[in-house]
Amino acid sequence: MKIVGVEFWPVTMALREPYAIAYETVSQTVNIFIRLETKEGLVGYGCAAPDEGVCGESVDQSLTALNQSKDLLLGANPLRYAQILQDLNKTMKTASAAKAGVDMALFDLIGKRAGLPIYQMFGGFRTRIKTSVTIGILPMEKTLAVAKNFLDQGFLALKMKGGKDLEDDIARVAAVRKLVGPGFELRFDANQGYTVEQALAFVEAIRPWEIELFEQPTPKNQPGLLGQVTDQVHLPVMADESLLSLLDAFHIAKNGLADMVNIKLMKVGGLDEAFSINSVACAAGLECMVGCMDEAGLAIAAGLHFTLARPNVCYADLDGAMDLLDDPSAQAVILRKGYLYPTNRPGLGFDLEEPLKMVVS
Repeated sequence: MKIVGVEFWPVTMALREPYAIAYETVSQTVNIFIRLETKEGLVGYGCAAPDEGVCGESVDQSLTALNQSKDLLLGANPLRYAQILQDLNKTMKTASAAKAGVDMALFDLIGKRAGLPIYQMFGGFRTRIKTSVTIGILPMEKTLAVAKNFLDQGFLALKMKGGKDLEDDIARVAAVRKLVGPGFELRFDANQGYTVEQALAFVEAIRPWEIELFEQPTPKNQPGLLGQVTDQVHLPVMADESLLSLLDAFHIAKNGLADMVNIKLMKVGGLDEAFSINSVACAAGLECMVGCMDEAGLAIAAGLHFTLARPNVCYADLDGAMDLLDDPSAQAVILRKGYLYPTNRPGLGFDLEEPLKMVVS
């Protein structure tokens, strides 16, 4: 095979309802859709969702990196994806989301060439996975209303955001636990908002309310603090913003900084790197979650295929597309009663109709 066409275009999507986390409020997102066409007529699609707060990558930086990469992609054989991805480090070293989008499109082509969904090609461990849905930082009454709405829709796991106000976080967790009842999966993400002392106080205070895991309580630029929390609490502690690369995964594993890791394709540069990070985590006895940014359905599909392929990736937080308006790839995954399913078509399982395409060249 040979790539003869490279196109990409940004799409702005509003959120049905803005949400707040510890360090920002989000009301819309921009994703960049990527199209690779081969001489044989196969077309592969990918999606980049740059996030300056998490990846340090703006939309303009993603577009620049994609422009600089066109010559590397044109004429390349997508079946040699390892060589292509290595070459892309020259132009995408600081553009992990852009690289993730190209990586997805390459794997989409490979799956279509093989006639298989990606998750079946790389292990096929499971055929569906439960996903959590997120409740941002909201007043108590609104928090409970959102939680009740998710329950009514059949979701089986909730992730609450916090990190701004310790006492408020504790009160909201207690109230949501009383609403959902015992045994329901409840997760909490502080998004780097706590000191070590606050994190320890939070975990002790919510002990009766039995949360499943505690995500990124402390600042990512001080990894030792995350390790201090991990060493002193009874709950599993998950690294998220602290994990941006394979080297980060090795550092977290070697130094025992967390019990779990949240692998996001946009942070690490795509499926190929995610599989490597998962191998490190598996060797160190760390369970993995696949998370997401505010990503269109096509990018969520890539995260889903990764989750389904490997036994060690046993948690999913793939709700990034659920609140997006005018997502051209909204049907790329199937949601039923709190579980995500692939379409089971070859590759990522979805082809864009491209009605909004504004080709950048």
